[in-house]
Amino acid sequence: MRKHLFYSLVGLLLAVGLLSSCGEKKPKRADADRSDTTTSGAIKFASDDSFSPIIDEQVEIFNLTFPKAEVTPVYTSETEAMKQLMDEKLFLAITSRSFTKNELAILHSKGYKSCKSVPIAYDGLALIINKQNQDTCITVKDIARILGGEAKKWSDVYPHSRQGEIEVVFDNPNSSTVRYAQDSILGGKPISSPNIQALEKSAEVISYVEKTPNAIGIIGSNWLNDKRDTTNVTFNKNIRVMSVSKMETATPYNSWKPYQYYLYNDNYPLIRTIYALLNDSFRGLPTGFTNFITSPRGQLIFFRASLLPVYGDMTVRQVNVKDK
Repeated sequence: MRKHLFYSLVGLLLAVGLLSSCGEKKPKRADADRSDTTTSGAIKFASDDSFSPIIDEQVEIFNLTFPKAEVTPVYTSETEAMKQLMDEKLFLAITSRSFTKNELAILHSKGYKSCKSVPIAYDGLALIINKQNQDTCITVKDIARILGGEAKKWSDVYPHSRQGEIEVVFDNPNSSTVRYAQDSILGGKPISSPNIQALEKSAEVISYVEKTPNAIGIIGSNWLNDKRDTTNVTFNKNIRVMSVSKMETATPYNSWKPYQYYLYNDNYPLIRTIYALLNDSFRGLPTGFTNFITSPRGQLIFFRASLLPVYGDMTVRQVNVKDK
């Protein structure tokens, strides 16, 4: 009788345990069926559109180096890139910010324990104006006045200017450039300029400024490199790039363009870090591509595109230029 009761109790406990385990069954993770490795397979990853010129170069060299691998960038806004990462639709995003604590907590709760935020390069936030506009030096304070709606006309910044109202043009309402302007220039306040436009892509910003004498465009500096110039010190000839000063008054002697050297010595005030954000617990191709762009070869690609690489020693040489 006791043995029968014992078996009955064991059977009941097993049944309860099985029912309990079935009720707590976790949903299948999005990376469960992946078969890519660090150098093979096919993946898509998201990137803020403002980084597309340099990311295209990295992708081209990576795919040529590893013929069994195919990485494909999806260019979008920074907000959408983060959304796709959090929704497990992809496992790598190129952005200008790191994970927040809340984002890491959400990913950890889904079983992604190996999330990484890897700095890969630095670029400058560039201010571009039409060739007709002769006022090319500006302070960070005046940029904030324009974005905050205090300075509505060019004459509010330059009393002699006849350019009329200031039209501010961004690449995308949810882009990294907008977030940087709000967080780092306006101190967390929203942009409230009365004449502001958000287009779709950085290329459209350049095109708009080329045609609009009273416009000021805000884009990533990697868009400005003139591919014909192997010294990486000239910019698109159809626009002007403003020099930015940290001082109260901007002059040609205390204002700087987003040249690579001025990013390096911190003279240029509008510098941001580019990150590779990974939720690649599988440690496959997203990790392999990130390893490549942080390797000496990948960092050299950033350097030649006039961005500032995060890793590696920089050699600075003084050069005296004499006019003939």
